[in-house]
Amino acid sequence: MSHEPARATVVLAVTGSIAAYKAPIVARLLKKRGVRVVSLMTKGALGFLGPETLSGLTGERTLVERTGHDGEKHVELGAIADVVAVVPATADFLARLAQGRADDLVAATCLCARGRVLLAPAMHPRMWAHPATQRNVATLLDDGHTIVGPEDGEVASGDRGLGRMSEPEAIAAAILRELDVRDLEGVRVVVTAGPSVEDLDPVRFLGNRSTGKMGFAVAERAAARGATVTLVAGPVNLSTPPGVHRVDARGALAMRAALHDALGPELDRADLLVMAAAVGDYRFRETHPEKLKRTGEALTLELVPNPDLLAEIGAMRGGSSPVLVGFAVETAGSDEALVALAHKKLVDKRVDFVVANRASDAFGRDDNRALLVSASEVEGHGVLSKLDLADRILDRARTALGSGDRGSGPPSGARR
Repeated sequence: MSHEPARATVVLAVTGSIAAYKAPIVARLLKKRGVRVVSLMTKGALGFLGPETLSGLTGERTLVERTGHDGEKHVELGAIADVVAVVPATADFLARLAQGRADDLVAATCLCARGRVLLAPAMHPRMWAHPATQRNVATLLDDGHTIVGPEDGEVASGDRGLGRMSEPEAIAAAILRELDVRDLEGVRVVVTAGPSVEDLDPVRFLGNRSTGKMGFAVAERAAARGATVTLVAGPVNLSTPPGVHRVDARGALAMRAALHDALGPELDRADLLVMAAAVGDYRFRETHPEKLKRTGEALTLELVPNPDLLAEIGAMRGGSSPVLVGFAVETAGSDEALVALAHKKLVDKRVDFVVANRASDAFGRDDNRALLVSASEVEGHGVLSKLDLADRILDRARTALGSGDRGSGPPSGARR
């Protein structure tokens, strides 16, 4: 007799802020990933959101406040929750939690939580900047809680500054990281990352500005979600993510050899290939064993084309395996132009979808702004951390994989 793995459970608590309208979106995103969501609301939250909305989305009765008849409800909720997520968390709630108060069901549940507590602050920028709030935040971080945001932007009053609650996608991604939902269990993933470097001599080389952070983020999140991951990396100054097998490759030809070794001659050693590396288009025709000396004369260096690794793999695929993800780093001004370039790459390289972004948004940063472009749709994102964007890429890839059985099971629970 088979038994379905226990689902991860998130207690989603809502406090009294206008940003409460984003909480149902967080609930929906978590439910889409197979997470059980139990919702709580403070009395103040009722002025901004109806409990029926959360009940309808989660399939669970929404609990409001603590009354004399609730008994040990906070103990029960604290015991079942792999994560208690307070979305939004007001300045008043942060202050009460930092003081260890338990004067409503949400605060009491946080104090009784066996799992992680995640807080998504939302308030006016001056409230966030106040020394008292910052002291409370420091205390909560010292207590081991996770804080997501806030972000810089426009708040309800029309003022701008640091205090706007993070977007639902970023909050849901942070919650899933706390859960370490293993929805890619059994999926074999190969990721390329970083630049290729083509040597002219022992001192000089031809390269590009890629740091490898995006590809490493994809490898890190894929491994955390249960995949078996091989990372083919160009020369970068990054640590290998936990649980990832890393193969270093300096130039395009070395990366090509490592990639084909990881995939196998029939491309049957991987279910998903994410081509995040910025492979140079050209290399020097001749590599010199000694440093070229300056002569004072003009110097002409001949370049020859490198193989197009993405196009090669796309042409080799007999069907739809492995799922193939390409990247398009462009300098296009408008999103429309960026999408057009991505569509061309989608067709020319025969890939399943393209992650399209601008060089100015991507290189050397810890965040990114990208469009996920397939033949049928364009999925846009604001600025996300590269780890959060990696999860969105893997979500889309998982959908492409999901018609089969690979990685399609429910989350197996939290990391505890």
